[in-house]
Parts: sequence; structure tokens; C-alpha cells
Amino acid sequence: MKKDQLLTRRRALITGAAAVGAAGAAGLFTTFTGNKAAPPATPPVAGAPAARPLRPSEYRLQPLTGYGTPRAVPARPPVRSEPLLRVSGRGRTMVLTFDDGPDPRYTPAILDTLAEYDVRAMFFVCGEMAFYNKELLARMAEEGHTVGNHTWSHPLLTKLSRGRIRSEMERTSDVIEEGYGERPQWFRAPYGAWNRTTFRLGAELGMEPLAWTVDTLDWTEPGARTIVGRVRNGAAPGVVVLSHDAGGDRSQSVRALRDYLPGLLDSGYHITVPRRTYA
Repeated sequence: MKKDQLLTRRRALITGAAAVGAAGAAGLFTTFTGNKAAPPATPPVAGAPAARPLRPSEYRLQPLTGYGTPRAVPARPPVRSEPLLRVSGRGRTMVLTFDDGPDPRYTPAILDTLAEYDVRAMFFVCGEMAFYNKELLARMAEEGHTVGNHTWSHPLLTKLSRGRIRSEMERTSDVIEEGYGERPQWFRAPYGAWNRTTFRLGAELGMEPLAWTVDTLDWTEPGARTIVGRVRNGAAPGVVVLSHDAGGDRSQSVRALRDYLPGLLDSGYHITVPRRTYA
């Protein structure tokens, strides 16, 4: 074969390869830009289907299961034989608690007063009230308050079976988790009626039992001035005050809080919420 013929054949081969490469590059480009590529001139070879091209978002790195710091599991509280009555803390620390809500007639006003003075409190809610007022649970979470479990329907637990007690507690914890964002760590028995079963079930569900030191008896509607006097007379370091934001006409409780809260703060009391002392 002559030299000119060899050169001509080589140029033809190079030109064909370049054309094939350009076509492949065009096909790759259309895959990632969304443009539709022209169909191939010949049918594809039979066999396993080609892998689906990944969308751009699928190229982001995803975490692998089993890596990273494992989530800490909260320790189960001890099974107590009596509820906690006071809290520990530095200086003149007190805790304000409100039971039976949330009630849209009174709870928002209590939250407004607490927000005005930048104070955190505890709300022991009943499940049947919380179910219809989850927006108030969300507000409590946003404003830093602690939500505790006060059973579903406020029964006398010492008269119920173990199964009924567990249902009262567990259903309420479920509703609190839905509205507040996490399960409660504190439990209060209605009427302060505790027994061995309530302590055991509360611990199994991850809750500490908290009672109170000062009872305002506001549920008897004694008048806002009387409620204020009971709080002021009972004020002391570590005290837990019991009031209510539902279960009846709680307008006196709302007015009393507006009166005694600034007085407690002016007297040097630090109003806070209790903290669990174990991980």
C-alpha cells in the first residue's frame, strides 16, 4: 500500500473516533442538564437495564448508619417511696407550679405574666385538656417552661388498677410529646394521692414525682388577696408553690400571680424550674 493511501486511512480513523467521542460527550451533557438526548441509531444490546442516572441532589454525602456519637439514653429515675417536696438550689430559689390545665381562658394570662418578668414555671397538665390545647403546650416549650404529667382525667389513682393508672400516665405523656416536643420528666398525682404503684409506674415512664411545699388552695376561690398572702407567708428557699390554671374559675389565681410575683423577685427570690440531677 502506498504512503499516501496509509495517511488517508489514518485520517479517516482519527476523524471517526473524534466523532464518536463528541457524541458520547453530548450524551453525558444532556444527562445532567435535563436536555433530551437523541435516540441511538441502533437498538441497545439485550441484558440488564442501565442504572438510573442520579439527580443532582443525590450526589450529596449522606451519613452512614452506625457512625457518629450514639444518642444518650436518659437514666431511669429511682423508684421513690414518697414524692419530692422541695427543690435544691443556690440562694433563695423557689418553684411555681400550676395544675390541671392548659385552659385557654386562664393559662395564656399566666404565661403573659411570667413572660413579662422573664420567669419560668412548671405546668402539670391533664391529658384531656392538653389534647385540645396543644398550641399552649407549644408556647410553654418556646418560652422555656417545664411541662409535667398530671394524668389524663384527674382521677384518684389509689382507687384504680395498675393498668388504668398506666393508661392515665402514658396517654398524657404521648399528648405532651406531640404538643411540647418531648416526653415529661415530672409527674404529680391528682389530690397528692400516691401509692407504690404510682411511684413504680412513674419511674418506668421516666418521671420523677414532685409534690409541693405551699398549697395556695386557690381552687376554693378564697380571693386573690388570700392567695397572695399564702404565697408570701410560705416563701422560703427550696419551696414549691401549688396553684391552678384550670379546673374552675381561676381568675383569682391570675390576679394573685400578678401581685405576688414581682414582690418575690424584689425580695431576692429566684423563680426557676427543677433540674434532674442525673443524666
